[in-house]
Amino acid sequence: MPQHVRGVGLPDEEPIELWIVDGRISREPVGGADTIFDGGWILPGLVDAHCHVGVGPGGAVELDEAIAQAETERDVGALLLRDCGSPVDTRSLDDRDDLPRIIRAGRHLARPKRYMPGLPIDIEDESQLPDAVALQARRGDGWVKLVGDWIDRGIGDLAPLWSDDVLKAAIDAAHDHGARVTAHVFGEDALPGLIRSGIDCIEHGTGLTDDIIELMVEHGTALVPTLINVENFPGIADAAAKYPVYAAHMRDLYANCYPRLSAAREAGIPIYAGTDAGGMIAHGRIGDEVAALTRIGMTPTEALGAACWDAREWLDRPGLDDGASADLLCYYDDPRYGPEVLHRADVVALRGQFY
Repeated sequence: MPQHVRGVGLPDEEPIELWIVDGRISREPVGGADTIFDGGWILPGLVDAHCHVGVGPGGAVELDEAIAQAETERDVGALLLRDCGSPVDTRSLDDRDDLPRIIRAGRHLARPKRYMPGLPIDIEDESQLPDAVALQARRGDGWVKLVGDWIDRGIGDLAPLWSDDVLKAAIDAAHDHGARVTAHVFGEDALPGLIRSGIDCIEHGTGLTDDIIELMVEHGTALVPTLINVENFPGIADAAAKYPVYAAHMRDLYANCYPRLSAAREAGIPIYAGTDAGGMIAHGRIGDEVAALTRIGMTPTEALGAACWDAREWLDRPGLDDGASADLLCYYDDPRYGPEVLHRADVVALRGQFY
């Protein structure tokens, strides 16, 4: 039987009626529909733009745990996940109509001993990076993930992994294969080379400076700050006592994070919500990231958009369009009130099925 929902749409706050037929949205009335929601708020499914399905605190997990992670995301309304690197092949999850849609970036690409063990593909000779990027572009869903910086134990601090000429060739290779590129970056030094090489997005971005912000604006680079994960920086510093320069650097990045990211937002850099779920962050916390974005000056509507309609547009995925898959959320309370509301939709529809 067709289903019908009626309420107020976001972000325009205009009345909206949708009919759900065979798992898809109809903007035109459909006879005989059962009204299952009336009088609240309606929005597209949430987006976690930095999520790792298949990764747990100890690294790669078994496929059944990856499925449980995806179910956790679905249950809080995160129905579209940009998986920013996973050693686990989760493509079989696409056969499950009850699990969120996943946009994969393949596996992280790093230099040996310059990232978390077991997660990346290690590139021994950096000249091999363009070919490795091309391979991940073919295996992914339109994204490739680089590790832009990490601790170099030889110098005891964060340092870039790649030379600028190799980055340019690698990012060009991804673009030639129709993929976008993003990079993990905590510090300052790796950012100019990545941005000038045409990278599409920066993850974390705690090392932004005024000059780098200008560079990102010039190049149209997006930012996914993963603020709830940045809260782990003091603990990372405490655990790195044998590397005092690195520890001090991480504390400084944390101390300056919110002012720097506020400046990025003021400059007009596109910012999207991602939790970095899968390692130090539990799955199912997109609402907490939305709340954190308000602390860099985003309005509640703007912050929600960064995890919903704006993120979907950025990722080239539909929202509440006529004919789109019925992936939507309904709330009797305003979902902009905070994670305690946002995580508890009264209706969760995924491919037209209700949870």
